Amino acid sequence: MKLDSKYFDAIRVAGRRQKATHARGRRCEWPGCGEAGVYMAPKGRGRDGEYFCYCLTHVRDYNKTYNYFSGMSDAELREFQRDAVTGHRPTWAAGVNQWAEERARQSKRAGGFHHTFETADPFGVFGETAEAPHKPRRVIRNAERKCLRTLNLDDTATAQDIKTNFKALVKAHHPDRHGGDKASEEKLREVISAYNYLKQAGLC
Repeated sequence: MKLDSKYFDAIRVAGRRQKATHARGRRCEWPGCGEAGVYMAPKGRGRDGEYFCYCLTHVRDYNKTYNYFSGMSDAELREFQRDAVTGHRPTWAAGVNQWAEERARQSKRAGGFHHTFETADPFGVFGETAEAPHKPRRVIRNAERKCLRTLNLDDTATAQDIKTNFKALVKAHHPDRHGGDKASEEKLREVISAYNYLKQAGLC
C-alpha cells in the first residue's frame, strides 16, 4: 500500500494515548473530587474493558488498594490459577472429546468426510491397529542395481530379500560344496562384495 494512499490515511487504531485524550474531558470520578479525570483505572474482574477516570492523586490511591482477586475464595483462586495455564479455554484428555466423536459418527451416517488417523499413525498414538504410512523407496543407482543383479534381485527388492538371497548364494557357492572350484570362489567374492556395498548404501 502506498503511503500517500487515501486508504492508508483512513486507518486509525484506538490506542492508550487516544483513550487518555478522550478522558481529559471528564471529571475525576472519586467522590467529592473536581479535578480532571485524565488517568484510567480498570474497574475489576468481570468488567474487562471498563475503566474509572481519576485524577493523578486518586488513581494512585486506587492502585494501592486495587486487587483483581478481591472477593474470591481459596478454592476459586486455585481454579483460576489452574485455568490460567490454558488461557481459560476448555480442554480434555486425548481421545475423550465426546463432541468430536459425535460429529464423526454423524458424518459417517450422512456419508460425509470422515478421515481418521488410523491409516497414518507410525507411532501408534491413535490405536494399536494403526498402520505406518507408505514410505516411497528412493531411486536405485546403477552401482546398486548391478549389486542387486549379482544377488539375483530386481529394483523392488526389500532389505529382507537382499539378506535372504545373500545367505542362499553364500551357501550355494561356498568352497566346501565345490571342492575348491576357482569359479565358485570368484562368484562368492562377487556376492559378498555386492552385499557389503548394498549394506553401506543403506538398502539392507
